[in-house]
Amino acid sequence: MTVIGPNERSLVDALDEPALVIEAGIVRLANAPARKLLGAGIEGRDVRLAIRHPQALEVILGKTPGEVDATGIVEPGRSWRLIVRRLWPSATLVRMLDRSDAVSAEKMRVDFVANASHELRTPLSTVLGYAETLAEESDLPDELRSTFGRTIRDEARRMLRIIEDLMSLSRIEADRFVAPGDRVDLEKIVETALSNVRHGRSRTACEFNVMLPPDLAPVRGDPAQLLQVLDNLIGNAVRYGCDRPGASVDIAAEQSGPWVVLTVTDHGPGIPREHLPRVTERFYRVDPARSRESGGTGLGLAIVKHIIERHRGALDLRSTVGVGTSVSVRLPIAT
Repeated sequence: MTVIGPNERSLVDALDEPALVIEAGIVRLANAPARKLLGAGIEGRDVRLAIRHPQALEVILGKTPGEVDATGIVEPGRSWRLIVRRLWPSATLVRMLDRSDAVSAEKMRVDFVANASHELRTPLSTVLGYAETLAEESDLPDELRSTFGRTIRDEARRMLRIIEDLMSLSRIEADRFVAPGDRVDLEKIVETALSNVRHGRSRTACEFNVMLPPDLAPVRGDPAQLLQVLDNLIGNAVRYGCDRPGASVDIAAEQSGPWVVLTVTDHGPGIPREHLPRVTERFYRVDPARSRESGGTGLGLAIVKHIIERHRGALDLRSTVGVGTSVSVRLPIAT
């Protein structure tokens, strides 16, 4: 058995990722990240007690260098790439690269493409079906022809909203590392958002209770994006909380240290607790049928989340079934 000297230990300790030196199936040396990950007493123990993954062990204990992707070595669902190289005839260096973020990002990309394709395919199929009927049937009654035409128009508008939201998300993500620096008056943003929702709404009147302090400090941000946040939050509150006479939406703001906290509250059906962690995911809907019927694209809260992250703020969503939903955004005060 080879004696591990200070030079070998220094080289392995210099690696940022977890690294092990294996000799005759025994962990002869583990750097600090490896000891933190696998246990402080890992040195001197059988490698099979530390890495309980058949494919990974096959490569580690084999005679040739190699690489293997393994999931669940330490924590369920956490992905690693193990790079195995020979140091000398009897010893092997194992480097463990954490690929969890990359695997998660790839899964999100695949899911996003699949969801976007589905969301666009559904209205497009409707448009094509009705358009083909109009083109092939010349003796359709005027009332039916008019119904088909309205359906085509509505589905085309739905696709346009989805595409516009996707483009908006893309622009927000492109600027996510650049914090906005304008001084923004939230009272004006709220006024504009309320004007937008009143102008575009064709349903039972909804009461808006606006509670903004007269001395509310300006925030640091991008006016257009903050208006987009309010448009989405108020639009959601109206969509799900103003479906009955006398319904109301509360809009309030307060200063909390170096932050302004803006809250939009509806008194609608609320969101079941199990859905709350996922409502900011793209295309995630608590009630898909109702969301589509009311014109939702499934991207509104995802847009809000990304905008608030770009503003170096925070998003908080609380909901009680049968009581309503409250969404708060925390924004930095302009200095």
